[in-house]
Amino acid sequence: MIERANLKQGQKVLIHAGSGGVGTIAIQLAKHIGARVATTTSTSNVDLVKSLGADVVIDYKKENFENVLSGYDVVLNSLGKDTLENSLKVLKPFGKLISISGPPDVGFAKENGSNWFLQQVMRLLSFGIRKKARHHGVSYSFVFMRANGEQLSKLASLIESGIIRPVIDRIFPFEATKEAWDYLETGRAKGKVVIKMR
Repeated sequence: MIERANLKQGQKVLIHAGSGGVGTIAIQLAKHIGARVATTTSTSNVDLVKSLGADVVIDYKKENFENVLSGYDVVLNSLGKDTLENSLKVLKPFGKLISISGPPDVGFAKENGSNWFLQQVMRLLSFGIRKKARHHGVSYSFVFMRANGEQLSKLASLIESGIIRPVIDRIFPFEATKEAWDYLETGRAKGKVVIKMR
């Protein structure tokens, strides 16, 4: 959101699934930068995302975000194809649609040192959404979460200073890893689900 979309103070960002593990951190990070944040969530999580700093909350059980929002600089998508495509409608010209749920694009392939053949496969996989993005006058890119010591260090300092508050839904013992995965797959987790090693 920051490195890829270059989100800046005063810009507007839509963060899908604001009560999820990525969303809870992304909302707070965007607010720290000084962006105006909209998010989507279910009725039961409206108060949670507001407490994290969301300026505009769309209860997806009651309304469609694409009918309510417009003129956004950035959208961070972590949901499926329909949400990805509808997100194009809320971006202003030259806006940026960033997705962590796919499809991967050529830029992602190049960043990861993929060979020519894999780059072409990813070009094909993302052809439809890239074409629709161009039609709307915006850009699309896929971001795969990866460990980065420098980024983690910056996040740690924001957490230690209280600027970002991690939201932890449940903690499972290591022996219950399967149950943790099952719980994650329900799509009902608020924030992060943690597996305790000791």
